[in-house]
Amino acid sequence: MTALDPNTHQEKKMNELTTLERRGMAAISTADGNMLIVAGDQRNGMKAVMKDATDGPGSITVEQLADAKADLVRYLGNHAPAILLDPEVALPKIVDDGVLSRNTALVVGMDASGFEETDGLRYTRFVDGVTPRVVRDLGGDVAKMLFYMRPEQQGVDSRVAEEIRDLVKACSAEGLLLIVEILTYQLEGESDEAYKAGFGKIIADSTRISVECGAKVLKLPYPGSAEACKAVTEAAQGVPWAVLSAGVDHETFIEQVRIAVANGARGAMAGRSLWKDSMAVSAETREDLLTNRALPRLRELKEAVDA
Repeated sequence: MTALDPNTHQEKKMNELTTLERRGMAAISTADGNMLIVAGDQRNGMKAVMKDATDGPGSITVEQLADAKADLVRYLGNHAPAILLDPEVALPKIVDDGVLSRNTALVVGMDASGFEETDGLRYTRFVDGVTPRVVRDLGGDVAKMLFYMRPEQQGVDSRVAEEIRDLVKACSAEGLLLIVEILTYQLEGESDEAYKAGFGKIIADSTRISVECGAKVLKLPYPGSAEACKAVTEAAQGVPWAVLSAGVDHETFIEQVRIAVANGARGAMAGRSLWKDSMAVSAETREDLLTNRALPRLRELKEAVDA
């Protein structure tokens, strides 16, 4: 949806960025103007792939996980326009220790691990004490918050819609660009077949609701097909969206990104598809795998994003 600006007689995009938000958008984008972010905010998910731990992933300490995240930034994230990190394990240490490159923007994830469930619907929680001001204090250029949504049961007057509105306003008041991430899930009693069949529409409807609530940048699951991507782009009404990797293998994600970008997506935000088989407790192993396995994938992803 666009509107005619009476002062300039030019089309005005939905949920236009402020000047400061434009700087944030530029910081997380390639030279060609497309979003490219390495996601490293996972906590339990990152532990789970560090399978060389002597006593299993559950034995990995906070200090070991922090060291792994630092290497993820050092050998992979610093080669991307931006890195997404968490304020529980990674920050502020990675910034204070000088690991993060001056040329790589910092996106701070505000969402805590897990979710709460009320009346069969999922809701994410903020990391304790993390506000838009704290994101700035941690050195963040951009904020990210995850919201779960089932649009058949949660419209523009729902709790999740109000949470999106409130955070968009709070971040805007701080001069901070907010990336709204949407994840969906199966409802109790919903079959795998029904969920899969309706997935594209669920993503498109979630997109529409998020935009109506003021979202200015979206991080979304791949909706399933070229046609579904077109529907999401239409629902976004000019608001840029990037596709997330959701843990699929790299080859699958590259193809998803190519299809999404060809049908209106403005970039990609990739985590496990890049590094899930390159993380280890051993620092030497991490350096080797991140440099020789994950980094070539990032370069290939950049080509797909800028195609």
